Amino acid sequence: MYRGVMHRTVIRVLVRVLLAAAVLFVLIGHSRSIQANVGRRDSIEYWTVSRLLLQRQNPYDIDHIFEVERGHGYREDQPLVLLTPPWSLFMILPLGLMNPLWGWALWLAISVGALIVSMRLCWRMYGRSGVPQNLFWMVGYLFAPVPACLVAAQMGLVLLLGLVFFLLLERDHPFLAGAALVLPFAKPHLLALFWLALFLWVLTRRKLALAAGFATAFALALVIPLLFDPAIFHHYRAMLPQAAVDHMFIPALSGVLRALFFRRHFWVQFLPMVLGVTWCVWFFAKHRANWNWREHGLPLLVVSVLTTPYAWLTDEVVLLPAMLQAAVWVYEARENTTVMTRVSIGLFALLNALLLFILSFKIPFATGIYFWSSLVWVGWYFYARNRPRILPAGTSHGYAVRIA
Repeated sequence: MYRGVMHRTVIRVLVRVLLAAAVLFVLIGHSRSIQANVGRRDSIEYWTVSRLLLQRQNPYDIDHIFEVERGHGYREDQPLVLLTPPWSLFMILPLGLMNPLWGWALWLAISVGALIVSMRLCWRMYGRSGVPQNLFWMVGYLFAPVPACLVAAQMGLVLLLGLVFFLLLERDHPFLAGAALVLPFAKPHLLALFWLALFLWVLTRRKLALAAGFATAFALALVIPLLFDPAIFHHYRAMLPQAAVDHMFIPALSGVLRALFFRRHFWVQFLPMVLGVTWCVWFFAKHRANWNWREHGLPLLVVSVLTTPYAWLTDEVVLLPAMLQAAVWVYEARENTTVMTRVSIGLFALLNALLLFILSFKIPFATGIYFWSSLVWVGWYFYARNRPRILPAGTSHGYAVRIA
């Protein structure tokens, strides 16, 4: 038996080494064609910012950024400017140590690694005996924001990894769980309701260890860019008016509503979030006594993304735990499946497939054609949450039988 286990382990290691060698061979053999496409991905802005920062220059100098990006294959009329705050820069800093091609390859490897680890940890938290793992992996890897994030080389999968670590570690290792939250805090606006509920929970439950973990990681994330650019916060504040975010078309639900009905009024873009805050306070008060982050954190994620004033399809990858939990719930309710249920499940699958189909044509995110995606994820999650299902004996209270 021991020899059999060792034999399978050796085979797995060899397969991974061969795959890595094949990827390396492709990168080297097609470096010129890949190099030409690197300038079209968001990793070029990460590489540019990290290179400027390592050279102790202003990483938020829009004109300089545009000049560097165009010198490495970027061909659009407007520069790609990193709008995330300075404490997010520690994540991308290593990219500046190499050229754009290998910076993209490193970022892609980090993103794929974050996805694989997140999927496995989600299975530990939300998987069930009797639920096919292949179904779990299929739902996760075909979730439309996942390939969108990988193709665009965006940072969403790294944010996802931080969220998953928080959900996994919060009960037994609160300090580490708090530290992990520095990753999704790179885009604090994206999960505003999650942060509000977390603040209320830490305050009412006096979760000092978790707060200390977050504060420690946040301090380190601040110190790293300050070592290279002591005036980085001044540079960041000076960049924001130049970026003219208030005049941008943001392809989120809030941005589309503003563009259709209130184009001149930037504040309208925050109205959905105000409604979301009201819901969040009610939701936290209702479940405060038996609060469970693995359960109650998921609706906060989907409603946060639905109501955020600024988001792209690639950002919605942080909803992967909620989508996987919903898939498990639907599978558990299979004995109560009706014709309408099959139609509903088929509709959600079709809409996700439609997003994948649109992505395959490389239609830019900025067109707004994907704005309805957050509505699909909210609908899928709450539909699954309210499906009647029978769970195995001994299931924790957080996942008790729920009757529609």
